[in-house]
Amino acid sequence: MTRTATRPARLDQACADAVEVARAAIIEVPAEEIGVHEGVVAEGDRLVTHYFASLQPGYRGWHWAVTVTRAPRSKLVTVCETVLLPGNGALLAPGWLPWEERLRPGDLGVGDLLPTAPDDDRLVPGYLLVDDPEIDAESWELGLGRPRMMSKEGREETAQRWYDGDHGPTAAITEAAPRHARCISCGFMLLMAGSMKQMFGVCGNAYAPDDGRVVSLDHGCGAHSEVVIDAGPPVEALPTAYDDGAVEEV
Repeated sequence: MTRTATRPARLDQACADAVEVARAAIIEVPAEEIGVHEGVVAEGDRLVTHYFASLQPGYRGWHWAVTVTRAPRSKLVTVCETVLLPGNGALLAPGWLPWEERLRPGDLGVGDLLPTAPDDDRLVPGYLLVDDPEIDAESWELGLGRPRMMSKEGREETAQRWYDGDHGPTAAITEAAPRHARCISCGFMLLMAGSMKQMFGVCGNAYAPDDGRVVSLDHGCGAHSEVVIDAGPPVEALPTAYDDGAVEEV
């Protein structure tokens, strides 16, 4: 079996010389937004693409591509198509992602529906054990009231997200609080159930910024139940303007 080498397209000189014809075909933008001629490429027999730099705002690194052609034994060059193409270093929009990969925490609004995929590894069927005695007991006592329960992987992912977030030990409010003001010793701390109570609780202090939120046990703030404000040393009494210790006899 023999292979026939593909012959590269020969540059048609008449089409290559039609620079102004190609430039005039770009009617989508004003003439001042079309830059210098960057060269030509032979696409096929009597088929040539001209490239022009784009000066449009927001299209840095892009160029216009105008393909021209002519009929055999004809001197008339005609335009096939014009298109704006990105070049090396061009600013491009991010690649398309499915909606479930674009979704971020907080995107769900009032009235929105967010279906959970059947194969979501954060959940397991409700009839399976999930390695948490309290959750397992609840599942068996209630029967199949919940079709799915949070899996071990789902709980570990949730715990890591909470711990690394704004309600964990590295939050700015924790670092600014007194050293001893940690949630584990706060009277307003409400411990969670199950294995999560080893790391997390819910703040019940109405005056704390984390009220009603899950916080790590080593989180903290200035509203700790045992925070004491140091009043400082007592202030010495100032001398009076007159001597009230002497008694004048009348």
